[in-house]
Amino acid sequence: MSTLLDKTTIDSTGTRSHTELGPAPALPTGVPKVSVIVPTLNEAENLPIVFGMLPDGLHEVIVVDGRSTDDTIEVAKRLRPDVKIVLEERPGKGHALAAGFAAATGDILVMLDADGSADPAEIERYIQPLLEGADFAKGSRFLPGGGSSDITPLRRLGNAVLCGITNHWFGTSYSDLCYGYNAFWRHCLPAMDVDCAGFEVETLINIRIAKAGLKIAEVPSFEFDRIHGESNLNAFKDGLRVLRTILKERFLGDTRRSRRSSDERPTDEPASVTRLADRRRADADVRLDAAA
Repeated sequence: MSTLLDKTTIDSTGTRSHTELGPAPALPTGVPKVSVIVPTLNEAENLPIVFGMLPDGLHEVIVVDGRSTDDTIEVAKRLRPDVKIVLEERPGKGHALAAGFAAATGDILVMLDADGSADPAEIERYIQPLLEGADFAKGSRFLPGGGSSDITPLRRLGNAVLCGITNHWFGTSYSDLCYGYNAFWRHCLPAMDVDCAGFEVETLINIRIAKAGLKIAEVPSFEFDRIHGESNLNAFKDGLRVLRTILKERFLGDTRRSRRSSDERPTDEPASVTRLADRRRADADVRLDAAA
């Protein structure tokens, strides 16, 4: 049986340390090519831990570096000689992800932070709903089995408010809007059309995926504290950027020309978020169990 739902449940107020983690199990054979995109900025101290937890069987790991002043690039190359390095031309997480997406050659793309806040062992958890028919697997800290030891009360409140606005205006049922651990099939890229600079990129992607009518699955995920260094996130400033993105997509988004890939499934139905625990696995055509 797949270990997807066998991971220890941790509620949203729980804590957990990186010392409990080790290398992730290898991905099952037969899984489509998986590209992991890792934006970095002075993450030389964190990469040994993060890369050490990546599962075997990945197609490629892409580091998009934002002009680090430490040894981030050298450390990445030493840890993974096959790593693909992309130098970020413009600052900001949005630009970094866009550059990483453009460089990726895999069938499935995974967004992974370099600070250790995301558990690379969860990559398998994100892949399964994609193999079962979802286009986009979105991480949530607020589903059973997820949680966070990093989120502050202010960020939690802001996330809830922004999530409620998004769900109301775009017909979604997201439980966690501002979380950047996601995976998706590459045919989602034209719908995303990432054209923003900062941390609002996660909200932009979530909204545009929904507006495109693509099938979304929420996945429980646990967010750890950053291992070393300080976060560039500013709750108030970045919260305003997220709100501005929501307003822009609500009132100006329809004027931008939609560019979708030829293999995207058209639909007139509103996008819905399928809770992973409620998925009907018996109807899935492809399973990680069969691939193993």
